[in-house]
Amino acid sequence: MNLGELTGMKLLGVLVLGAAVITGGLFYTVYKTQRDQNDAARVKLQSKLRENAELEAYKPKLADMDRQLASLKQQLEIERRIVPDEKEIDNFMRMVSGEARKSGVEIRRYTAKPYVAKEFYTEVPFEVELDGPYYSMLGFFDRLGKVERIVNVSNLAVSTTRKPSDAKAKHTYQYAPSESVVATCLTTTYFSHDLDPGAPAAAAKPTAPAKK
Repeated sequence: MNLGELTGMKLLGVLVLGAAVITGGLFYTVYKTQRDQNDAARVKLQSKLRENAELEAYKPKLADMDRQLASLKQQLEIERRIVPDEKEIDNFMRMVSGEARKSGVEIRRYTAKPYVAKEFYTEVPFEVELDGPYYSMLGFFDRLGKVERIVNVSNLAVSTTRKPSDAKAKHTYQYAPSESVVATCLTTTYFSHDLDPGAPAAAAKPTAPAKK
């Protein structure tokens, strides 16, 4: 078609039709794609705004939640000191020996006994042989009952230094003049993680402090 042969009105009609075709093509390619992307972005924005509005309701409670979390962490630390999640056998023996020393009592022997596995904790027992003045011995057991870590004392046998065998003592020592009683007992501590019940408790080497 020779556009030069068309009259003014016909030429205008052809130009308008061509513009309409081009506009329609752009609408279904560029414009529609962009509009769909804008609609998707608008939906995503509305979703985020709703989510932010829901979270905004928890903002006043955040400080309280932080305080509760700090309190729970503190409680967990206390519980770990009472019932550790590690063996810490050496620390346990040092703790018992330290309380005996403060009380004026001599610990002569630790004999490790087999671990006893329970559902949520494991018992770690030691037979202990000790001697000292009667009231110092009472003070020792009193101090042991107040330590941070749980220690249970059982099977207590007490006798005079003249007949230590009555307290099931394994040996006789050169007792100091102020010492009047000999005792053996089972001290049991606990920790929270599982152990093989057949594990050799003797891994914690028994020690016999030398008498000063």
